[in-house]
Amino acid sequence: MNVNLLKKLCLANGVSSDEGRIRDIILSEIKNHADQITIDGSGNIIAFKKGAWRASRRVMLSAHMDEVGFIVTRINPDGTLGIDEVGGIDRRVIPGKRVRLCTSDRVGVLGIKPIHLCEGDAKKAIPKLNEMYIDIGAADKEDAEKSVCLGELAAFEGFFEENEQAIITKAIDDRAGCAILIDIIKQVLPFDLYFTFVVQEEVGLRGAKTAAFSVDPEIAIVAETTTAADIPNVDQSKQVCRLGEGAVISFMDRRTIYDKELYKMAFDTAKSSGVKAQAKQAVAGGNDAGVISTTRGGVRTIAVSVPCRYLHSPHTIAYKSDIDAAKKIIRELSILCAD
Repeated sequence: MNVNLLKKLCLANGVSSDEGRIRDIILSEIKNHADQITIDGSGNIIAFKKGAWRASRRVMLSAHMDEVGFIVTRINPDGTLGIDEVGGIDRRVIPGKRVRLCTSDRVGVLGIKPIHLCEGDAKKAIPKLNEMYIDIGAADKEDAEKSVCLGELAAFEGFFEENEQAIITKAIDDRAGCAILIDIIKQVLPFDLYFTFVVQEEVGLRGAKTAAFSVDPEIAIVAETTTAADIPNVDQSKQVCRLGEGAVISFMDRRTIYDKELYKMAFDTAKSSGVKAQAKQAVAGGNDAGVISTTRGGVRTIAVSVPCRYLHSPHTIAYKSDIDAAKKIIRELSILCAD
């Protein structure tokens, strides 16, 4: 896998509705490898690459560019910033983390009332989001207003570490999917394919809805990440998927019942390609397949995901081998579908 590309994508900030930095990286990577590239009104990248032969079916590969984050909802008299979440974030991982404001480029700390000032049950309770704030070290409200405005977005501060097996960073969801599609579009393809890099998945699958309407695919393959719970104190039956066991193939989630033939084909492709694949062992979550599959007259859809621990947190963990497995399955499956 191209670790340097994934690092560049993960360290760039792209909270939902502010995906411009990610879009610029992707465009610079694919501009010499696609036959046609358009940016639609939502901000999605829609790319078309001709293969050696014309595809018998219109096949679309899709990944989302955005990540979860925060939005400034008020500036307090003491200069701290009131916030709300953009996308789903576990409140337990928020306090004490560093964030970077996406417009002003100010760094701040996510703060809460100190525990020694809390009383009774409040000492053990998970703080509500309206009890948290971003502290940028401003002297007061007037000082903060010099560089920050209401509606400004903030992302978890970038961090990237790797070893021989694993990668630890923010925003693997879904920069891993973006990296996979970029690698595939750079390859020589036997058949025509469409590639969509979409916006605002984390706040309601919004970009995928408009991109799929424009492409009008017959078959769609969603390159995603999904939550792995192979951690201590979690019963094996509830671990959903596991790092090191290959790409994750979904049969159903809260938004989609996936095409049964494509589901079987994904596992057959993994076997013939010599890579690992595992079923997502829970009906939970959702992704862009939820709107793609119901576009126009309906689209046959499958999701191929990278298992990832601590999703939607500042430090997510994925295995390189699982990313490679997902990429190989997605490429080979797309060829089978287009033939």
